[in-house]
Amino acid sequence: METYDALLASVAPAAGSGRTIFDPATGEAVGEAPIHSLDYLESAVSAAAAAQPAWAALGHDARSAALLKAADAVERSAEELAQLLSREQGKPLNGPNARFEVGACVAWLRATAGLPLEPETIVDDGETRAELHYRPIGVVGAIGPWNWPMMIAVWQLAPALRMGNAVVVKPSGNTPLSVLALVKVINEELPDGILSAVSCGREVGARLTDHPAIGKIMFTGSTAGGRAIIKSSADTVKRLTLELGGNDAGIVLPDADPKAIAQDIFWGAFLNTGQTCAALKRLYVHDDIYDSVCDELVAVAKQMPMGNGLDENNVLGPLQNKAQYDVVANLVEAAKASGARILLGGNPDTSQPGYFYPTTLVADIDNDNPLVAEEQFGPALPIIRYSTIDEAVEMANGLDVGLGASVWSADLKAARDVAARIQAGTVWINRHGAVDPRIPFGGAKQSGYGVEFGVEGLKALGVPQVING
Repeated sequence: METYDALLASVAPAAGSGRTIFDPATGEAVGEAPIHSLDYLESAVSAAAAAQPAWAALGHDARSAALLKAADAVERSAEELAQLLSREQGKPLNGPNARFEVGACVAWLRATAGLPLEPETIVDDGETRAELHYRPIGVVGAIGPWNWPMMIAVWQLAPALRMGNAVVVKPSGNTPLSVLALVKVINEELPDGILSAVSCGREVGARLTDHPAIGKIMFTGSTAGGRAIIKSSADTVKRLTLELGGNDAGIVLPDADPKAIAQDIFWGAFLNTGQTCAALKRLYVHDDIYDSVCDELVAVAKQMPMGNGLDENNVLGPLQNKAQYDVVANLVEAAKASGARILLGGNPDTSQPGYFYPTTLVADIDNDNPLVAEEQFGPALPIIRYSTIDEAVEMANGLDVGLGASVWSADLKAARDVAARIQAGTVWINRHGAVDPRIPFGGAKQSGYGVEFGVEGLKALGVPQVING
């Protein structure tokens, strides 16, 4: 285990060759991040390709043992990693934030190591025997976002490594230090060359998606970014797993208890200060309980302190960057201009440092308002009335994205019936955004394709091979 300063120093570039990363809560410098060149990327890919066959030859048991040791290494450095994450990304140490994220990295490494994956007997009738196996792809490129930089990096690299691949990780330019530090810690337990991180600009990053030595790209980010990767990867026929933008709907049925569900709805929407792909971003509430749900959400939201992430009392932090702050602010202003009712927030204090946008709840808003129709990716939740279930389902399905959704009801069967009608990769009942390393997760429509997690996620990091005979 290294001290915070030693860990930060271990990923710093040579003097004068990097760029400064700033704390979105204070504007203060966090540290220097390298700007890796195209030659650096080529070296990383070459090293990965050279090391991968021996890593694959170790077999599942040995690779799983290495992942378990990597999880122990992350756990030993958990507080230092959480401190760095909080300063760079902005999320508080406490609540479902920085310490939670580092803990999730540990949990996902261990869970991925323990997933069973045996050859499948497809036919065995006495005349024909066919078995389905999954072989390593080779080198996997993993491109991650800035909202959950460490956790999503592990979602990508853990199954790729378990399946015998080598991995080159490209973190977001907004949060490179967290991922570089995480990879440094994990590499304490891996052979040289198997896992590397490249902190680079857009031009060098683009080479990752069309590099002939890379067999698969895993990408979590915007739908526009996913489209670009599809195009650039086409000439080399790369396999892709794309977890793209979402604008998740939640439907509250008229039999739900507003007080009982309010806190879970709040965290479904405001987890990571709303900066989560599968956060609840539009809430549809039946007329009968609309006002009660609004009142209970306001009561919960008022209890959640927002501020500098290093303050142990805070559970909500700033938006990670100015561009995202502007998106949220502009959407809320458009809602105000349309006559929507601001229940809470909507009044940022621009005299203070940091990209803090207050927790904002917006009622009596039209379904076609930009705050509803566009992904806000921040701490502003529109609450839309509906009168019939058919109307709610139609509105929920009315966009071209479908990552997640939720249904809230005291009647489990009624909730499941509504869930079956929603066009989304995952529909939660009486919760929202709860992911599990054992359960496949992926999007519908323009929220991407391919799945992560569970045995199906492992298979997606392999090449299926049938042994017939």
